[in-house]
Amino acid sequence: MSKIKQEASQLGPPSDVEHIKEKSNYLRGTLQDTLTDPLSAGIPDDDNRLMKFHGSYLQDDRDVRNERRLQKLEPAYQFMVRVRAPGGVATPDQWLTMDRIAGEYADGSLKLTTRQAFQMHGIVKWNMKNTMKEINESLLDTLAACGDVNRNVMCNPNPYQSDIHSEVYEWSKKLSEHLSPKTRAYHEIWVGDEKVAGTEKEMETEPLYGKTYLPRKFKIGMAVPPSNDVDVFSQDLGFIAILEENKLKGFNVLIGGGMGMSHGDTKTYPQVARLAGFCKPEQILEVAENVISIQRDYGNRSVRKNARFKYTIDRLGLSVILDELHERLGWELEPGESYQFEHNGDRFGWVKGANDHWHFTLFIQNGRVRDDGNALLKTGLREIAKVHHGEFRLTPNQNLIISNVSEEKRKEIESLIDQYGLSDGSYASALRRNSIACVALPTCGLAMAESERYLPSLLDTIEEILNEAGLREEDIVIRMSGCPNGCSRAPLAEIAFIGKAPGKYNLYLGGGFTGERLNKLYRENIGEEEIISALTPIFHDYAANRQEGEHFGDFTIRAGYVKSVQSGLDFHEL
Repeated sequence: MSKIKQEASQLGPPSDVEHIKEKSNYLRGTLQDTLTDPLSAGIPDDDNRLMKFHGSYLQDDRDVRNERRLQKLEPAYQFMVRVRAPGGVATPDQWLTMDRIAGEYADGSLKLTTRQAFQMHGIVKWNMKNTMKEINESLLDTLAACGDVNRNVMCNPNPYQSDIHSEVYEWSKKLSEHLSPKTRAYHEIWVGDEKVAGTEKEMETEPLYGKTYLPRKFKIGMAVPPSNDVDVFSQDLGFIAILEENKLKGFNVLIGGGMGMSHGDTKTYPQVARLAGFCKPEQILEVAENVISIQRDYGNRSVRKNARFKYTIDRLGLSVILDELHERLGWELEPGESYQFEHNGDRFGWVKGANDHWHFTLFIQNGRVRDDGNALLKTGLREIAKVHHGEFRLTPNQNLIISNVSEEKRKEIESLIDQYGLSDGSYASALRRNSIACVALPTCGLAMAESERYLPSLLDTIEEILNEAGLREEDIVIRMSGCPNGCSRAPLAEIAFIGKAPGKYNLYLGGGFTGERLNKLYRENIGEEEIISALTPIFHDYAANRQEGEHFGDFTIRAGYVKSVQSGLDFHEL
C-alpha cells in the first residue's frame, strides 16, 4: 500500500456529517418537507447541514435569545443566504435584484463578503423559496456558496489592468462552473424543476464529488500582481497570474492555505498556501479538478476540525501530494515563475482602465450596504444601478467598484455619488480603509465576540493614537473576527483581533502587508482598555523608529514584539 493510501486508512471512522451526506440522496435530505412544516420556523440539524450546500445557514437573533427562552418561545430563527458571484462581478440588473430581495425578504441590508459574494440575513423560512427562486431568475445562484464543496471562486478586480483582469476573470468563471455540484436537488427544491424519474437510483451522479462530496469546504482564488487583494495564500488552491510583455503567460499554483482554527487546540492552525509549480492558462481546470480529487480521496473525514486541505498536506507531506498530483495529471507542473505583490488593499476613487472606461471604488465599512440616517448608501447604489451600463465588482476587502463607466456616463454617476454622499473613504484613516470585519453577533452562531458592530468604534479610538503619532495616512492592514474560524482572514493581518468571549479578544501582530505571512499572538484575552494600552507604545515606536518603506507588520518583527511566522506549523510556538 502506498504511503498516501496507508495514511488515509488510519484516520478513523467517518464523522456524523459524512453519514448525513451519504444518506442525503445528493443533498436532498428531507428539505422539501421541512421547508413547509408549519410547526417551527427552524429546521432539523441534519437538514441544516445540507442547507449549507444550497448556500444558506439557519441562524437565530442572539440579541433576543435569552428573552425568548424566558418566554418559552423557540429562538428567533432566520436564514442567512449567500449568493455566488464568481470573481465578484454582477450586472446592474443583478444588483437591483439583490437590493429588492434584501428589502422584501431579508433585514433590508446587503453584506458584501470577503469572498466577493452577496450575503443577506433575517430571511424567515416561509420566504426562503421565493428568495432562492428570484435569485436564480437573476442568473445568480447560491449553490455551493457554503458546504463541503468548492466555494465562490475569487478574482481580484485590478481595474488598472482591465485587459488582464478580463482574461483572468473569464477563467474564474470557468472554474466556478466546472467545479459546481451537478446534483439536480438545488433546482428541484428551489426553482421548481420536476424530479427526473430514476434520480434516486441510477441516473444521478457527482462525477467529481461523489455521494459524500468533500471532507470540508474548499476555496479558490486568482490574483493578478501587483495586487493580492484576494489573499491568495489563504486559499486551498491559489492561482497567481504570471504576465510576460503584458500578456497572460500562465499561473503559479499554490496549495494548502486556510485561515480557520480552534482556540486551545494546537492541532488546528491557520496556514499559508505553498508553491506547487506553474501551469498554462488552458491547464487550470485540469489542475483544479485533480487537486480537489486528492482532497476528496485523502482528506480527514473523521475529525472535521482537521479536514481542510492544509491538514492533508501537512499530514502527508507536500512532496507526496505533488507526486500524487503529477501522477493524476499525467504530466508535471513547471517550476514557479517570479512575481511581486505590492499590496492587498483596494485603490479608492476614480481609476481609468482600458478602452477609456472608468472605475470608481467606494469604501463600504465592513461591507454593510444599508441606509443609515443621512447616509443613503443603499438608495444611492440603487439609483446608480438604474443608469449604469457597466458592472458592479465586489472586492475581497468588502468594498464595491462601480466598474466600466463610459466617459459619457461618468458625469451622471459622479452626480449621484455626490447627491447620496457615497464615499471613497478619504474621510477615514488609512487604517480604517484597510480594515475588515466579519458579521459575528447577533446572527452568527459561532461568534464569541462582536466584530462588525464593534470594530468601527474601536477604530475611532485607535485613530486618535494614529493622529498623535503622525500615522493617519499610513497603510496598515487590520482585521477583526468574532471567532477563530477565519472569515475575515485575520491571521494574515498586520494587526488582528480574534474573539474569545464577549468583549475579549486575542491580539495578533506581524502579518505581512502583502498577505504572504501569518501573524503571531501578542496579547491574549484582552478588552478595549488593554488593547489601547498595548498598541499605543507600538504605534509611537513605529512612527519614531521605522526604516524607510518599512511596513508595520515587518517593524513589529524587527523590533522584537513578535516572531515571524512563515508556516502555520509554527503558529502556536512560544
